[in-house]
Amino acid sequence: MNKQKKKGFTSDTLKETAVMTIAVGIIAAAVYFFLIPSQTSISSISALAIIIAHYVPLHVSTVTMILNVVLLLIGFVTCGKEFGAKTVYTSILLPVYLAVFEHVFPDFESLTNSSELDVLCYILVVSIGLSILFNMNASSGGLDIVAKIMNKYLHIDLGKAMSISGMCVALLSALIFDKKAVVLSVLGTYFNGIVLDHFIFGQNVKRRVCIITKYEEEVRQFILHELHSGATFYEAMGAYNMQKYREIITIVDKSEYQKLMNYVSKKDPEAFVTVYTVSDMRYRPKVRSF
Repeated sequence: MNKQKKKGFTSDTLKETAVMTIAVGIIAAAVYFFLIPSQTSISSISALAIIIAHYVPLHVSTVTMILNVVLLLIGFVTCGKEFGAKTVYTSILLPVYLAVFEHVFPDFESLTNSSELDVLCYILVVSIGLSILFNMNASSGGLDIVAKIMNKYLHIDLGKAMSISGMCVALLSALIFDKKAVVLSVLGTYFNGIVLDHFIFGQNVKRRVCIITKYEEEVRQFILHELHSGATFYEAMGAYNMQKYREIITIVDKSEYQKLMNYVSKKDPEAFVTVYTVSDMRYRPKVRSF
């Protein structure tokens, strides 16, 4: 039994590491092929390091290392060992990817020959990689750690948290960058947060469906045995005729929602249905006995 658990743990760990490695590769590609050619600072710890190095007698690489180490230590303390360990791995892997790209594609300039298009492409590509990491309780380091801390303690969506922290850096970049770069950095940071939230929450959004129907037992059976989901009954009373009803409430994902709505529409076209969007859900899964 212990051997099976160990095998499962090892398999899951390897799979998780492989996915994180791919995600960091996506982020590194976005940085090398789009962010660097755009000459902007979008949610970047490196841009903050450049600004600080402009005023203190230290190299940019030294300032970047100091900032990353400090943020990693804070991440370990505030977000847990799992998040910290994964972020250490991704933080080490990211510069390795960049070094490989530099070797394979030396003197790379731009795929689009337009800083505006480079920013748009960067936002799209990096959001895919970041959303994978955030959903695995990891980050690529730097300002991502700040965003994760804000998400955990201030309950701000990760995209908004990235925008807030990145916006501070983008505005500070006005001290050393030209006006166009600053404007692109601010706009890029803002839209990066929006797109990131879409990738993180757009895929995980669930719906809370409340149903009042005369076929409540049939609907209950459909939810339990066809959708393999749970449901709760609440007593409700109509204000017009003071008649008592039982309301079925269930939370479903996108595919389950379509199946449920199709079933209810066919079974009882007169059913009263209200739907709410659920972006976060905390619960303890039930343990089934066999």
